[in-house]
Amino acid sequence: MADTGTDTDMAAGEGAGTGAGTEHAGKTFTIAAAYQGYPGIALGGYVAGLLVGRTDAGAVRVDFRAATRVETPLRFDELADGVVRLSDTAGTELVTATPVRAPSTTDAPAPPTPAEARTAAEAFRAAGLAGLDAGGASIDCFGCGHRPPDQGVHQQCMGVPGRGLVATAWTPHPAFADARGSLRPEALWAALDCPTAWAGIHLGTLRRGAVTASLTATSPRPVTAGEEHITYAWPISTVGRKHTMGVAVATSAGELCTVGEALWIDPRERSRPES
Repeated sequence: MADTGTDTDMAAGEGAGTGAGTEHAGKTFTIAAAYQGYPGIALGGYVAGLLVGRTDAGAVRVDFRAATRVETPLRFDELADGVVRLSDTAGTELVTATPVRAPSTTDAPAPPTPAEARTAAEAFRAAGLAGLDAGGASIDCFGCGHRPPDQGVHQQCMGVPGRGLVATAWTPHPAFADARGSLRPEALWAALDCPTAWAGIHLGTLRRGAVTASLTATSPRPVTAGEEHITYAWPISTVGRKHTMGVAVATSAGELCTVGEALWIDPRERSRPES
């Protein structure tokens, strides 16, 4: 696909601002390696948030068509009916964001207590967990990796006994906030991604190396940087290689900020050579 604007080579999301403003419509940009999930691949939730930041919709479904590589020229296009598309410079469609009807916030289970969420986060760190690599290798993931607070969103979730969900307690760093102190969409949606995977792994049959196929969410209230929040996620259904999980972010007082749903797909089983 031909570029219709002036090229800009920037690291989306790096520094102040969203890193995905209107100046990028039809122009090229890159996503910095700091925002990777799997090695060399931008975290799906982070990419989703970049697209969501370009819409005015109250609820959005983001569909992932292909992996978005870091440090690779990309472009946004704004299509009919409020749809936003991310593609590479060859014209390959990578991700789309589509306005949808808001999911019901009443379907989300009540959040765990702050103490339960803190205990779950501590258990994650004590277990030495990191990333979701199919081979078991540790991953420096923007979403759930062990990073300084201003370099990741620390979605380190473990199960909450007796609740059928995973959770973590975290305090969003001001580095990821807008001028009003609210978490920017790319950081908020990044915080919705990994918890749904950990719900599938800890409480279901999701396999390491799985990928996010879609992520849908609505945010009835902002997530405020510098204040403790609870992220929690729960399995909804599994059909073959497809796993659907719910996810929510709440304040420490239990007020719901964001609720959503993710579809994950297991990697295909490798065929064994005949003996």
